[in-house]
Amino acid sequence: MDVELYLRIHNYAINRNYHTNTSTPIFTTTSDSNPSLKLPTVDKVKEPSYEENTWISCDINPLCHITVKAILLDQTNQYVFAPLATIFDNVVGISRSTFITPNMISFFHVGVACVSGKLVASDSLGYRRLGVLLFQIRTFLDDLDGHVARVKKHIRGERSEIGTSGYYVDGLCDGLGCIALLLGMFFYLKNNPPRRGYSIIPMSDSKSEPTMIPKMKATTRKVAKNVISFTGQLLLSSTAWNRYIAVYQNMLEREDVSSSQYQCQNYVFKSTLFFCVAWMWRIVNVHALLHCVLLSIFCDKLWDFLRAIRYSGYIILLVAICLTEMHILEAQNYIFNSAACSNISL
Repeated sequence: MDVELYLRIHNYAINRNYHTNTSTPIFTTTSDSNPSLKLPTVDKVKEPSYEENTWISCDINPLCHITVKAILLDQTNQYVFAPLATIFDNVVGISRSTFITPNMISFFHVGVACVSGKLVASDSLGYRRLGVLLFQIRTFLDDLDGHVARVKKHIRGERSEIGTSGYYVDGLCDGLGCIALLLGMFFYLKNNPPRRGYSIIPMSDSKSEPTMIPKMKATTRKVAKNVISFTGQLLLSSTAWNRYIAVYQNMLEREDVSSSQYQCQNYVFKSTLFFCVAWMWRIVNVHALLHCVLLSIFCDKLWDFLRAIRYSGYIILLVAICLTEMHILEAQNYIFNSAACSNISL
């Protein structure tokens, strides 16, 4: 699907009209105040529309309305939960209700997350797997509240309405849901401390078989260290991911730009380098990390996962942050500096 997403971005027009009841002007001029400046034209011929060439309705097709957030979103949310949320809303009609609000859905999925955390803390693998399924339902409800909020505001595609009350309420509820899951993980490992392996003790009699005894169980302190380390990775990933959504939205989707800057925005949006940076965050953002830890719980490998990612997770995130910051600096200079717009080597 990511290959299809890449081809869709490169071969079809990017619709910059994110509101269903407004229209965005299309710039056709390629001249700037400096006539000697050569700009990277996207295409003199009008680019084909993806909506006119797909047989899947754009209501449920995740490749129709391409935005910065959609490209930075993890695959599970974009390809599974977002279309399911649209189908569910079309059938039930939550967005048409004057009683149910997106914030009510957000507060409800906090309760679902609390029940999930309680089940994850259980000694029974069956209950823990049920807790994983419940937390995925919480993730679906998280997609649903965003979908309902955008429909009520007549917004097409995935977008973060940064600065609104709904944005902060959604972030708060997401944080509370993650805390519930992390507490469930901690109490499960505290009550069921994993053993760290086995030691072979040779016997004095050479004819006797060596005895294998289990090593000491992991202490509560070590359990807490691993859970806290993973919590820090979630915080770092969430902070960086939300920052880059805001920065790229402001850089690539703002409308108060000149015709030459508009072309440069489109050029960067369609560049392979931007797609690589965005794809990197698709696999290391906070949602992707949660999917990984939920899979480890379902497979009864939670302790192994936490130990494996304790340090490597920070290294991966720091590398992703450094590469993204460098790309942002280059892209901003390219778009908003008229001299840099003539450089098509980005």
